[in-house]
Amino acid sequence: MFINLKRVIKAGIVSFWRNGWISFATILVMVLTLFVVGGLILSNVVMTSVLASLEDKVDITVYFHLDAPEEEILAVRDSLEGLGEVEEVEYVSRVEALARFRDRHRENALITQSLDELGDNPLGASLNVRADDPSHYNAISTFLEANVLSSILDKITYRQNELVIERLSSILITSRRIGIAASLLLVSIAFLVAFNTIRMAIYTSREEIKVMKLVGASNWYTQGPFIVEGFLHGLFGSILALFMFFPLTYWLGPESEKFFGGPDLYIYYVTHVVELFLVLFLVGIIIGILSSSIAIRRYLRA
Repeated sequence: MFINLKRVIKAGIVSFWRNGWISFATILVMVLTLFVVGGLILSNVVMTSVLASLEDKVDITVYFHLDAPEEEILAVRDSLEGLGEVEEVEYVSRVEALARFRDRHRENALITQSLDELGDNPLGASLNVRADDPSHYNAISTFLEANVLSSILDKITYRQNELVIERLSSILITSRRIGIAASLLLVSIAFLVAFNTIRMAIYTSREEIKVMKLVGASNWYTQGPFIVEGFLHGLFGSILALFMFFPLTYWLGPESEKFFGGPDLYIYYVTHVVELFLVLFLVGIIIGILSSSIAIRRYLRA
């Protein structure tokens, strides 16, 4: 068994080098395939970061009447924190709200002077509520409006921003679905291209396959060299595809960080190069071995 395995591996390597141009063309197709896969991984990193940034900017603010007792406000906060849809609740007291307002308008002398002349604090306490998913803001707003302490509520900003929040939530969901669908489509197309290219390599050896079957070679022994070739295609393809991302991420990394506000792709590539290679290598050998196995079956049945 061990001797046969060595012969199969040797035959696969010899066939790989002997069919130099076909192997070269197959590797190029494999590089294209794995480049698409790697590009999808890196683009998903950027997309996830952008979507997370947008989600972090979505929240609702609950404003209370000026005479609302603090203990009742804190009771509303505690009830919100008990909801599974709520990720975080920030309490802003009247004093803190006034301090933030002054700091935000410190360059406007008219507003600062008006506050000084007014004397009393015109701002009420508030709660900034962040949901674990933008689609849950409607349920949170309904809960607040139906709360037994809703009499102390002055305004909930969700109803004013409802359309914007719902559209953003729809964009986030649609973006994820489109990304998954595009990934599946591109990987399927790449697999078909690689399959047909490897099938061409097997077609050139069809006479050799017939001779091997005539002399009594088993299906495993006949199929083995082509599986080894498929493995080598995936190995070299994954290595070349990985190196192609080095100059690309080096050039696009800082620009993507400035434009999208996400991570620097070059830094991400350098820090995750091992994981990225393992993914590309796994996809490459799966495509190579599976394509070879499926393509050779036609001649094994002949």
